[in-house]
Amino acid sequence: MSTSEATHVTASYHPAEVERKWQQRWEEQGTNRWTAEQLRSAEKPFYNLMMFPYPSAEGLHVGNIYAFTGADIFGRFKRLQGHQVFEPIGFDAFGIHSENFALKQGIHPMELIPRNVERFTRQLRRVGFMYDWSHTVDTTAPEYYKWTQWIFLQLFKAGLAEKKEAPVNWCPSCQTVLANEQVIGGECERCGTPVEMRFLSQWFFKITNYAHRLLENLKTLDWSDTTRKAQENWIGRSEGAELEFPIARARVAEDRHEGARIEAEKPVIRVFTTRPDTVFGATYMVLAPEHPLVDRLTTDAQREAVDVYRKQASSQDLVTRKKTDKTKTGVWTGGYAVNPATKQEIPVWIADYVLMEYGTGAIMAVPGHDERDFEFAQQFSLPIVRVVAPEGEDASAPLAEAYTGPGVLVNSGAFDGLGVDEGKSKVTEWLAGMGLGEKRINYRLHDWTISRQRYWGPPIPVLYCDTCGIVPVPEDQLPVVLPVIEDFKPDASGISPLARHEEWYVTDCPSCGGKARRETDVSDTFLDSAWYFLRYPSTDFDQVPFDPGIIRTWLPVNSYIGGNEHAVLHLLYSRFVTMALKDMGHIHFEEPFTRFRAHGLIIKDGAKMSKSKGNVIVPDDYIAEWGADTMRVYLMFIGPYQEGGDFREGGITGPYNFLSRLWDSATSCEERDLDAAVEQKLHATIRKVTEDLEVLSYNTAIAAMMEYLNVVRAGGRTPERAAVEPLVRLVAPFAPHLAEELWERMGHTQSLWNEARWPEFDAGKAVADTVEFVVQVNGKVRARMPMARGIAEAQARDAALADENVQRWIEGKQVRKTIFVPDRLVSLVVG
Repeated sequence: MSTSEATHVTASYHPAEVERKWQQRWEEQGTNRWTAEQLRSAEKPFYNLMMFPYPSAEGLHVGNIYAFTGADIFGRFKRLQGHQVFEPIGFDAFGIHSENFALKQGIHPMELIPRNVERFTRQLRRVGFMYDWSHTVDTTAPEYYKWTQWIFLQLFKAGLAEKKEAPVNWCPSCQTVLANEQVIGGECERCGTPVEMRFLSQWFFKITNYAHRLLENLKTLDWSDTTRKAQENWIGRSEGAELEFPIARARVAEDRHEGARIEAEKPVIRVFTTRPDTVFGATYMVLAPEHPLVDRLTTDAQREAVDVYRKQASSQDLVTRKKTDKTKTGVWTGGYAVNPATKQEIPVWIADYVLMEYGTGAIMAVPGHDERDFEFAQQFSLPIVRVVAPEGEDASAPLAEAYTGPGVLVNSGAFDGLGVDEGKSKVTEWLAGMGLGEKRINYRLHDWTISRQRYWGPPIPVLYCDTCGIVPVPEDQLPVVLPVIEDFKPDASGISPLARHEEWYVTDCPSCGGKARRETDVSDTFLDSAWYFLRYPSTDFDQVPFDPGIIRTWLPVNSYIGGNEHAVLHLLYSRFVTMALKDMGHIHFEEPFTRFRAHGLIIKDGAKMSKSKGNVIVPDDYIAEWGADTMRVYLMFIGPYQEGGDFREGGITGPYNFLSRLWDSATSCEERDLDAAVEQKLHATIRKVTEDLEVLSYNTAIAAMMEYLNVVRAGGRTPERAAVEPLVRLVAPFAPHLAEELWERMGHTQSLWNEARWPEFDAGKAVADTVEFVVQVNGKVRARMPMARGIAEAQARDAALADENVQRWIEGKQVRKTIFVPDRLVSLVVG
């Protein structure tokens, strides 16, 4: 890194020395450490949490430090406000991210990942975060995943864990199943490989049982709007009806997926629709290729075409199949169903855009009023019937495109003339009266696939016994320890690497004593992180996952900060697990995070950081040269925290200069009364910074402190102690080492974090009779500055000269003339 353009303002401030001193002292004095008794007895607890990192790289990058710094600032702010803040950190060290990194490095994860954790720990300590290192977690530690397995068993006992065969996303590169949330644009979110679909027997958590509560509770959460909206869309509530279409013509056949005959006494196709008012316009049906009725409906003449199509569909991932912009494909089964409204036979097709995981795996196709159905009907020359039209319009005119607007029912028998909304209700009631329909609420959310055919994860704690069936591992036998195996690389078989080790998976059944086989899949890493916040304050206890007294004192989490990319992954799964544990009586609350804010992303010189571009920033060298405090301030200054910013090499000098000037001011200040203008600016600054920190507007808070320091030092004046000491407290959350050192140098004997309180402002004094001055240099505007109304020319000139931007334009030049317009302008002529 080149620093040839940087100018260090003063040699008196040595960040490395200051930071080393205070990190050592905080550790020795236990400044951020909590005992179990202290955790139990806290009177004003504030749980400040940030998403813990994957140790799946050589080290933390600047984006990690950006996220953690913003969260740490908020925790330190709350501590200075008088809260007892618990701020832990840990490592999400299991999972495919870490295992893939180990495979890439050619090192066993049991050797590599602990080494990574040690490096991450050193980096985090160097930045000076307020972490309680006595309450950390590592998801790969048996003492942690013992309780991850315990949570699986609780869900199993509650009927919320189920093993079943289902279509799943399969990444041929990672060689494992992916949840739908882990497929982005048809590709694996980890490695970018196109994803396929397979039928596998998997363990699922029944998160769909909680769909209604998960959706309704979102209304009560103080979360970022983007995060809340993402969950709302993913859960996807739909009101409509489930209708029955009797099968008209089909041959009886064995269902090859279920291995059982379809019920002959009620041969119907059930569909869920949000538009029961359009049932009179259903001219064909479409089933998912995997639907269990496909075999029964398929005629001998269509068998070969159907088999070929089903094989093609199985090679696509579930997310790609949902795309609405792809060319429609499908095959007629040769079978028919009866439209329950018109009593006419309509053909039954299969197509890959219909999925078993949503609704019933079948749709009634209404091409007159659905764009996708219209395209399909045109593609295969199927009938198109209009059953909704704008009031007064000729309903007999052919449709050039699907009509999806408002109107009244037409060509719908006794329901003609009804509005759409009334039609939905009336048609559903009519069909329900014939036993062919009922009102229904459906959700887009599907059950959570937790089985992973990989090595690096907690073994799922169940056994398979020929006599007893599925047997949960007894709790007193936990943890089921992940064994050390050398051949841990996955393959394309769909079978876990643990299945190659008979010496591990063959065991005795705890129920009958006979031979049993361990489950060889491991659990999804998102189960590890779905409960880690419960473990942090209870790491002192080995016999319980979480101490009841501590949980009641500290949970739910007061503030949680992390990436919005986890909106429909970690954040949703954590809510589900918390709700389930609450229902089982293990905890007293059902929402884990009272407040959640999503941080923004750091880019480099206008481009997203990536290894391929060679622009990933490792923070270590910057911290070594400029100090952790400068790095913290710079990262928070480059843009709104919840939006992100652009990291530029030269930008770090400004924050360094600011801290250096604060150092100079604090070490040279005098005991005397505050100047009236400075006092007003102090109260205005305290108010501004306080309000900004509450809403994470860190960049504007820093700007306000910089502006205040300019006023304090205007014209080379010696600062008052009463002007500087409150600024030391304001800057403390951003630059904790510097603040501690200055606090001590100003005569305090206790740590700032134990003794100091956040400064208060007088609302009356914070409101100034100010005006905005324009500052020009050689006729061009270089700054706009608030100043007291009626300020004298000399004071206004000094304030203008103290502005950093103005200084850049007059550096090395002489001010030859000053033009002063009261309450409006300071114009400097330089040469």
